[in-house]
Amino acid sequence: MRVVIFDFDGTIGDTFWQGLEILNAMADEFGYRPLPAAELEAARDMTTRQLMRHLGISSRKLPAVASRGVRRLRAQIGEVQPIAGVPEVLRELHARGLRLGIVTSNSEENVGLFLRNHDLEIFEFVRSSSRLLGKAREIRQAMKKHGFQAGEAIFVGDETRDIEACKRAGLRCIAVSWGYNSRRVLAAQHPHGVIDRAEELPPMIAAEG
Repeated sequence: MRVVIFDFDGTIGDTFWQGLEILNAMADEFGYRPLPAAELEAARDMTTRQLMRHLGISSRKLPAVASRGVRRLRAQIGEVQPIAGVPEVLRELHARGLRLGIVTSNSEENVGLFLRNHDLEIFEFVRSSSRLLGKAREIRQAMKKHGFQAGEAIFVGDETRDIEACKRAGLRCIAVSWGYNSRRVLAAQHPHGVIDRAEELPPMIAAEG
């Protein structure tokens, strides 16, 4: 294994509550229903497409909703904290000589600010997908630009859409249960592994070769 690619929101940065606040604040503007606290656990058991249908966000409106949400998060990025234990794991992987990257539907600007704030400027690349469901293309572009093959890389993410993107791009995927989707729905998508704590990641990556 030479390259480890990470999702950002919910995997490295704990943006869950900021994201929920922003999602609900935009509901009236874009004509979808907000997500109340009472439905959060049920929502974590939904795939990305199921959640969009549940809230009434059409595929036509999704790009605008995602873009506006990223811009609104910019004002709060200084408040975003890393997931517990993740910075230490990232530094360990970097010290082992692994190449690290990020592919996210957040903006490169937001991620860059977060990395600087938390002394985590150890990533070879950060790539942003302008489409919420468009990570497969960005993964393939990263492989082409940075000179590695699918078999040399593994992706780490917290949502069903991350697993779907990896399957389309031919990468192995490790799902983490501390983010936006629940362990149950992640496991149902059959990633190469599901972990519950950050310290489980280095040995699982080592086991993948």
